[in-house]
Amino acid sequence: MSNRLFIPKSNNLSIAWAQAFLAVMEHGTTELAPLVISVTDFTDSGVANENDAVRKRLDQELEKIGDYPCHSVANTIFPESMWNPLSKNNAVELFKRYERNWSGIKHYRDNRRGVYFRRLTAFQPKNTDGTDGQRVNQLQYILDTFKAGNHRRSALQASVLDPTRDNTNSRIQGFPCLQQVGFAAVGNGGLCVTGFYPLQYMFKKAYGNYLGLCRLGRFMAAQMGLSLVQMNCIVANANLGDLNKNELIGFANDLRSLLNDLKDGT
Repeated sequence: MSNRLFIPKSNNLSIAWAQAFLAVMEHGTTELAPLVISVTDFTDSGVANENDAVRKRLDQELEKIGDYPCHSVANTIFPESMWNPLSKNNAVELFKRYERNWSGIKHYRDNRRGVYFRRLTAFQPKNTDGTDGQRVNQLQYILDTFKAGNHRRSALQASVLDPTRDNTNSRIQGFPCLQQVGFAAVGNGGLCVTGFYPLQYMFKKAYGNYLGLCRLGRFMAAQMGLSLVQMNCIVANANLGDLNKNELIGFANDLRSLLNDLKDGT
């Protein structure tokens, strides 16, 4: 079949990504529609457990074609290196640090339309006259309203899509693929973060997307006095983008071998 619903069996970030990637590589499948990823395998401090061999092999293949490694993709959602979780006012410091560095970040060609973390912390739609509107730090709002006692889940949502900037007639736009991020307190002191993508490239971007959402969730959980326990990513359409399966057969075979070794306990 050309497209199908797919839900990986694993709750580990690396293995769930690998299962989804191999699913779209199957004969007769052109896309996963929808793809639902749910990661619940975290350390006690909210760091997503990963399989180093899977991520290293993916990064090697990405480097071979001159594309960004998983960490760089994740940084567009959450710039982990700028966050010092041990600092007393670490959220405020992160937002200020990112803003100071924004002038340099935006000059990269791939960032010309924007960066996800920037949309989350400085959402700025255009006014009807075309001028820039008021900036909104959506993450700060979510933290403030949650700490004030408002745990209504519809209040803990952040938008990336900006109709005043993103609604164009361009056939290929690139950014933003991530449209919305939601946060929800679950269970006894847990936090669930959910991202929605209308389109996701399984080879070039997906792993980094999941990693970035997990890192963003860990940051928000720390500010809210919660522990990150779940990351969901809902993808309306997952495919290989501008790559064809023949280019990725060798990599896919290596990935299958890695997963088989995990089953065998080696």
